Amino acid sequence: MITNWEESFNIFQKVVSSSSNAVQIRALIKVAHLSNSAPADALARVVPILTQTLDSSSSPSVQEASAYCLKRIAHQGNGDRMATLIGQYGAIPIILRLLQHSEDHFQWVLVKCLWSLVTFGKHNRVIVVRNGGLEMVISMLGLCTGSMRRYLLEILSALTLLRGVRRVIMSLEGLRFLVEAVKFGGMASRERAAHAVGCLGVVKAVRRKLVDFGAMQMLIELFREGDASTKLVTGNALGVVSSHIACIRPFAQAGAIPLYVELLKGHDPIGKEIAEDVFCVLAVAEVNAVAIAEHLVLILKGNDEEAKDAAADILWDLSSYNHSVPFIRNSGAIPILVQLLRNGSSEVRDKVSGAIAQLSYSTGNRAALVEAGAVPVLIDMLVDELEGLRENAAEALISFSEDASLRNRISEAFTVTSFQEMQNRLMEIQNSDVHMARSLRQMSIEHLTWDPDMI
Repeated sequence: MITNWEESFNIFQKVVSSSSNAVQIRALIKVAHLSNSAPADALARVVPILTQTLDSSSSPSVQEASAYCLKRIAHQGNGDRMATLIGQYGAIPIILRLLQHSEDHFQWVLVKCLWSLVTFGKHNRVIVVRNGGLEMVISMLGLCTGSMRRYLLEILSALTLLRGVRRVIMSLEGLRFLVEAVKFGGMASRERAAHAVGCLGVVKAVRRKLVDFGAMQMLIELFREGDASTKLVTGNALGVVSSHIACIRPFAQAGAIPLYVELLKGHDPIGKEIAEDVFCVLAVAEVNAVAIAEHLVLILKGNDEEAKDAAADILWDLSSYNHSVPFIRNSGAIPILVQLLRNGSSEVRDKVSGAIAQLSYSTGNRAALVEAGAVPVLIDMLVDELEGLRENAAEALISFSEDASLRNRISEAFTVTSFQEMQNRLMEIQNSDVHMARSLRQMSIEHLTWDPDMI
């Protein structure tokens, strides 16, 4: 074991500067092996020597050994100190230059060195891009097969953490390689690629290309395999991609709905929000609405208050979709909602009352609500201390009052202040809508186009 690192450094410096290629290679390999135990200060002094050797040696074998040594050192130290230091000494432009003309094992070592520098040093990613590294990696991916391809994909995923890279990757025809990076590589790299896919998929035209390249299938696979953090990133990206009209049905058929149920039942509030948003998009298709409603009913029957709160919130949203109304009723949700309205937490009751208010606009749902015993519960809620509950209850009961066959059942609500206030408010809204429609009919195209007060 080395105890005098200063002496060892002096010997190494002398060997590299004046010895034969074979001796230099042995010294470089030894430094690489010692990098795990060497103090950070000693490694920092070696970096400029290695960079200079990589740049100036006339021997490809010596350059390869130097790149290997730099790759090993990039892993060391706290955080990204060593990888950043190597980038600061100018190793990256040298590596990229050598990559253009390298072959076989030398090329393999250079790629792995570059991979280490962008994986462990975030500032190095900018240096790579500024020196044409993005174009080079995409070009190599177009030709490369075998195990080196995985490292190139991981380099690409690291570079796409830069917003500027995401902006130009389409023009460089790198989008299909980014989708491929979602499937192949280490979990951290695949998560980075999924994040980039989600960011790019916000643009409709890009989303269509991502679908064509198979992003949906790749993301679903990653969703199943990933840990909690990866599931959040992938779930968000998958939700973005699934909003493409061509994906809504295949997305559910591929088994994505249970994956989002898992997020909904989890304890991360961001995961719940992602699941809620995705379910509201997927429910546009009737077949999806049926499956989603069934899963939500199972959650509402459970004991997890947070999950029930989220499920009730989604049912509130879905109840505004005309085609979803019969599916919600047929799923058996209404008796459970009424039960939660009686005994649920204040948060759950708030969401449930909103869903019931929305469901009450349907004749069939009103009958199911009456059968489940909702009317007396709603009437009691008219004097609840929470304003939101009072308003939702009043809105639902007004729907009942407009049904001639049910009006007598809610007669005692007519004298309650909150019911009267909601009735007056709805009447004002209706009158306002009529006035707006009449005004628009009287307004010409010229008014809309030229009157600055209308802008």
